[in-house]
Amino acid sequence: MISTRSLFVIFGVGLALTLALTIFPFGLPIWVTVSGLTLFIGLIAGLIIGKHIRRAVRNDTVATQSDAASSKASKIDFSPLLLDATLNEMREGLLVIDHEMRVVASNRTAHDLFSNVDDSINSRRLTELTRNPAIYDAFLDGVRGTERAGVKVETHGRERRVFDLRVVPFRAANGEAHGAVGVFFDVTRLERLEIVRQEFLSNVSHELRTPLTSIIALAETLEAGALDDREHNRRFLSIIQKNAARMHRLIDDILELSAIEAGNVPVRPEIIALRPLVEDVVGSLSAAAAARTVMVQNLVTREAEILADPHRLVQMLTNLIDNAIKFNRDGGTVSISYRGNSRDQIQVEDTGEGIPSHHLDRLFERFYRVDRARSRELGGTGLGLAIVKHLAKAHGGEVTVESRYGEGTRFTIDLPRRSSDDSN
Repeated sequence: MISTRSLFVIFGVGLALTLALTIFPFGLPIWVTVSGLTLFIGLIAGLIIGKHIRRAVRNDTVATQSDAASSKASKIDFSPLLLDATLNEMREGLLVIDHEMRVVASNRTAHDLFSNVDDSINSRRLTELTRNPAIYDAFLDGVRGTERAGVKVETHGRERRVFDLRVVPFRAANGEAHGAVGVFFDVTRLERLEIVRQEFLSNVSHELRTPLTSIIALAETLEAGALDDREHNRRFLSIIQKNAARMHRLIDDILELSAIEAGNVPVRPEIIALRPLVEDVVGSLSAAAAARTVMVQNLVTREAEILADPHRLVQMLTNLIDNAIKFNRDGGTVSISYRGNSRDQIQVEDTGEGIPSHHLDRLFERFYRVDRARSRELGGTGLGLAIVKHLAKAHGGEVTVESRYGEGTRFTIDLPRRSSDDSN
C-alpha cells in the first residue's frame, strides 16, 4: 500500500512534468504533450482511487478492532458481579458461617439486622454480632449437620422486626458439614396482619356474644312460661328486638368495612351543594338529638360546594354527627361547619366531655372504644369511625380529630378541593 506521502510526491512530479510539457511544447512532438496529459490524468485518477481504497481499509481495520473488543468483552465473566448484585438486592438476609462460627459471607439485608455493627460483619464471630440464643443455637446445629427451620427471631432497632430463620448445613463434596447457611425471612407484616386478624375475630366474637346471650336467655324465659306474663312479656320481646337490631347493625358494619377496605365500594365524586346535604343528615338524626336535648347547628354557608360522592359523604357525616350527639352532654351543642382553602374541610364539633389524649391515636381502629360500657349502652358497634376513615381515604382525603378533655371534640373531614375543570 502506497502511503499518502508517496502519493503526494508522485502527484507533484506528475503535475510539474505535465505543466512543463504543456507550457513548453515548442519543438516537441505532439505525442509527447498528449502523453504528459495522459500521465497527469492517470496520476490524479490513481490518487483518488487510492484514497478510497485507504479509507475502506481503515474502516475495515476499525471494524476488526471493534469486533475484537466486543469479542474480548464477551469473554468477561459477569458471574461474580451478577451474584453480588443478586445477593445484595434480596429482601431476605443471608449469612454464611464456617465451622468456627465466623461469618464468611453475607448480604446487605443481613448486615442491617445487626444494628450494633457499623462496618462489615464478614470475618466476625457470630457472638460478636448478636447475643440472641435462638440465632446462635440454630447456626450451631447447622455446623453440626442438623437443619433448623421456623426459628423466630426478633430485632429491636429503630423498629421491631420479626424474622423466620432457616439454617442448613454447608457441606463439602464428601458430605461433611464445614459451616452453615442461614436465611432470615422478614415476616413482620405477616405477623402484624395475623395480630389484626386475631383481634378482629376476638372483638367480633365478643360483640356478638353479648346480644346473642341476652336473646337466648330471654327466649328461654319466655318459653319457660313468661310468655303468658302480660306484665313482662312485651318488655322481654322489646329487649330481644333491640339486641337483634344491634347484631344486624354490627354485621352490616362489618360487611361494609370489609368491602371498603377491599376496594369494592365505588366512589363517584361529583360537585354537590353541601348545606342541603347536611340538613338532610341533621333531619334524620333529629329524634336522637331531641332525646338528649342536644341542639344541632348547620353552620355551612349556602354557597359551599364540595367534590364528593353524595351517598358516601352522607354516610361519613351520619356517623360523626350521631357520635357527637350520643357522647355529648345533655343540653349540649353539635356544630357542622365548612372551610375551603387549599382543601375542602367539613368540621363536626361537639361540647361533650372530650377524649383523653392517650386515646386519640387509636380512635379510628376497628372496635376501639374510649368507654366500652357506655358505647354498648348507646348501641354503638365500634366500627363507625373506622368506616369514616376508609371512606375519606377512598376520596383521596383523610379524617382527623382534636379534643380537649372536659371541653369537647372536633372531627375534620379533609378532602381534595375541586379544580376549575370539575366545575365546568
